Amino acid sequence: MMRTLYAGVSGLKNHQVRMDVIGNNISNVNTIGFKSERVMFHDLISQTISGAAAPRDNVGGVNPQAVGLGMNIASIDKLMTQGSLQTTGKGTDVAITGEGFFVVADGDKKFYTRAGSFDVDKNGQLVNPADGFKVQGWNAQSDGSGSKFVNNTGTPQDIIIPLYSKEPAKETTYVVYKSNLNARAENMPADASEEQRYKMIANVPPDQRRGHLTNIMVYDDQGKEHNLKVFMWKSDMNKWTASVAVSDSEQLTVDVVGSQQNTAVPNNKKFELNFSPDGKITSVSDGVDVLNSGALNVNISFKYPGTPEAKNIQLRLGNAGTVEGVTQFASEFTTKAREQDGYTMGYMESFAIDASGKVTGTFSNGMKHELAQIAMANFTNPAGLEKAGSNYYTVSNNSGDPIVGESGVGGLGSLHSGVLEMSNVDLADQFTDMIVTQRGFQANSRSITTADQMIQELLGLKR
Repeated sequence: MMRTLYAGVSGLKNHQVRMDVIGNNISNVNTIGFKSERVMFHDLISQTISGAAAPRDNVGGVNPQAVGLGMNIASIDKLMTQGSLQTTGKGTDVAITGEGFFVVADGDKKFYTRAGSFDVDKNGQLVNPADGFKVQGWNAQSDGSGSKFVNNTGTPQDIIIPLYSKEPAKETTYVVYKSNLNARAENMPADASEEQRYKMIANVPPDQRRGHLTNIMVYDDQGKEHNLKVFMWKSDMNKWTASVAVSDSEQLTVDVVGSQQNTAVPNNKKFELNFSPDGKITSVSDGVDVLNSGALNVNISFKYPGTPEAKNIQLRLGNAGTVEGVTQFASEFTTKAREQDGYTMGYMESFAIDASGKVTGTFSNGMKHELAQIAMANFTNPAGLEKAGSNYYTVSNNSGDPIVGESGVGGLGSLHSGVLEMSNVDLADQFTDMIVTQRGFQANSRSITTADQMIQELLGLKR
C-alpha cells in the first residue's frame, strides 16, 4: 500500500508539471514566434516480485512479475512547427516561413529567435526594440566603381541602415542603346550640312524621316546634368552615320573601343554603323579603326570647362551579329538610349526587405542600392536549443552548431517583410490536454486517498 501512495505522489507531481507546461503554452498563445511544448511520460522503476522461468519439458514458461513504482517525465519537447503569419504593414517586421532562425547579438553573445519584430535605432542599427539586441547580417560593400554588393560569405555583423544619409553623385560612364533604325529610310545627301540634316528629320512624318536624334541626360562627377545627343542618319545601303555632341563640353573625340589599332583622331565626332541585310549590327568604325566582333562600343572623350581631366562615356551599341542593341529593320525609328549609370546626389528616403533578406534603400535621386542582408541560422536539432527567455534560444550540447547562411539556401526558409509569425499554440489541443491532465491528476489523488483508507482499515484490525 505504501507503494501505491508513492506511485500516486509521482503521478500528482508530474501531472502538475504537465499542467504547468500547458498553462505556459496557453499564456503564450499571442506571443510572436513562440513554439509550444509538450510533456511526455514514462514509467518509473518496477519492483520485481518473481523472475521469469524458461519452458521445461513438462510445463511452459512463466512470465516475470513486477509491481511499478510510479511514473516520471520522459521529456519536455519543443514543437517547432510553423506558426501562422499576421500582416502588420510595418516594413521592419519580418517573418520566416520554413526552417531557420534570426541571429541577434548582445555584444559577443549570440541568440536565435523566430520573432522578427525589428526596428531601426538612432544610430541606424537594425535591432529588437524590446531589448536593443542587434540583428546580424552582412552590410553592403563598394566594388571601387561606386556599385555596392553584399558578400554573404563573410562573418555576420551588426546591420546598419543609414536612413537619410547622403548618396554622392556618380559620373556617367556608359550609355546602353536598345533601338531600331528604319531600313526604309532614304539616304541622306552626302554633301548635306548639319543644319540641312536636322531639317530632314524635324517636322517630317515618321515614315519620311532620313534619320533620328537621340537625347539622354548624363551626369558629371558633381551630379550636374548634361545633354548627350546622338544624331543618326542613313548614309548608304545598310550603313548609318552618327554624330555625337555633349552640352557644355569641349575637345570631344569619338573613338572605337577595342579595335586592334585603337587610333583616336582628335576632334572626330562621327562614327559609322554597319548592318547585315537581315538587320543585325555587324561593325562600327570611327573612320580609322573598325570593330566587327564582340561588344561594339564607341568611346566619347571630352572635357568640361574648368576641368583638366578628360571625361569618358562609352556608348554600348550591342554585340556583333545580334539584335540585342541597335538594329536595322523596316519599322519605325525607336532610337533610344535605354539606360546610363550616372546620377545626382541623393538622400536615402526608405528601404525594403525582400524574400532573400536583402535590404534595398531608395534614394531621392531615384536610385536603389543594396544596403545589407539579414543572416539566418539553422541547427541539426532545433528542438535541442535551450530557452533563454524573451523569445530567444541559445546553443546547447544537443542542438548542434549554428549553420549560418542566407534565406532560401541550404534548407533555410524565406523571409517576408510586413508580417510576423504568430505562436503555434493550438488552443483546441491545449484545452483537450488540460482535461486529460486534470483527469490524470484527479485519478492519482483518488489512488492516494483509497490507499489511505486501506491503511486505516488495517490499523483498525487491532481493535
